Amino acid sequence: MTPADPSSKAPAPHAFRMPAEWEPHEATWIAWPHNRTDWPGKMAAVHWAYAEIVRRIVPGEIVRILVNSREHRTRATRFLSRAGVDLSRVEFFRFPTDRGWTRDYGPIFVRRSGRRARLAIVDFRFNAWAKYARWQNDNRVPARVAKALGIERVRADVNGRQVVLEGGAVDVNGNGTLLATEQCLLSTGPQARNPDLSRTHVEQALQTYLGATKVLWLGKGIAGDDTHGHVDDVCRFVNPRTVVVCQEDDPRDENHRPLGENRERLAGMRLADGGRLEVVPLPMPAPLYLDGQRLPASYANFTIANAAVLVPTFNDANDRVALGILSELFAPRPVVGIHAVDLAWGFGTLHCLTQQQPSP
Repeated sequence: MTPADPSSKAPAPHAFRMPAEWEPHEATWIAWPHNRTDWPGKMAAVHWAYAEIVRRIVPGEIVRILVNSREHRTRATRFLSRAGVDLSRVEFFRFPTDRGWTRDYGPIFVRRSGRRARLAIVDFRFNAWAKYARWQNDNRVPARVAKALGIERVRADVNGRQVVLEGGAVDVNGNGTLLATEQCLLSTGPQARNPDLSRTHVEQALQTYLGATKVLWLGKGIAGDDTHGHVDDVCRFVNPRTVVVCQEDDPRDENHRPLGENRERLAGMRLADGGRLEVVPLPMPAPLYLDGQRLPASYANFTIANAAVLVPTFNDANDRVALGILSELFAPRPVVGIHAVDLAWGFGTLHCLTQQQPSP
């Protein structure tokens, strides 16, 4: 198939800017868990993990929670109350979802250029990582959020076709530079999101809708990641000029070579403004497995809130090391470890579950 022509009735290339995650939030969005196939035998523990995540976020911003029904909301409220969450800082939205990975299908908020710089939602198509069958409810969430909030929704089209993209596939510094992996966004084989789009077309979509004037392409994601290479398990911006990148020191581990190659790529990269990129290595925890299948355990899957940076921990010796590195990089914002072994059974942790809404 011939790659699609990116020329279409799309917004101007610099019409939008996706704010960096550390910029002030109005709210963080999550979807309260309900799909038991995501966490086999772990749902009770997962509810408590969610409650702890909300408890740590609400001191600095509103938490907006998607629920499927009145009963679902009642269940969530019970866990939150018992965990000591200030419920005046929680808002519920009855939007049905298929699964709980709000980062990937939830609203991606951007700012329109201009003096008012108003918020908008860019609506990319979600198809469950080009892997799973149930995704129709999740795919409708951005449109429903835009309507509920009364803000503009912009469909991310290339040549009249909606571009497939998940929030965990990209990370931005807010100043025009975006991180992504070739494995995820450029694959024409397994889990190909947009097999008819070339690298140039994908980059133009990222520039048009997210304001990315420079895309830093890494190679592969981590072992066990069923998204096929999401960057939020590999490499993250911590400020406009600095990234942390995962590093596996054990040469016998399957992550050793691809993560080393990613770090080598970063060493020669420049930011959108031409400045040098600062690269800080972040350790990996020891491998986690479920029924013999490796899980995507990574300290890079942290989420940045107004009140704290929440970092997944895994009962591992490197937990303390990772928390120390990130504490220095995010100071004075507190860095808090959240036990995530149970969450990892669902093939994702803290960043995968959350989606930030910038302050208006």
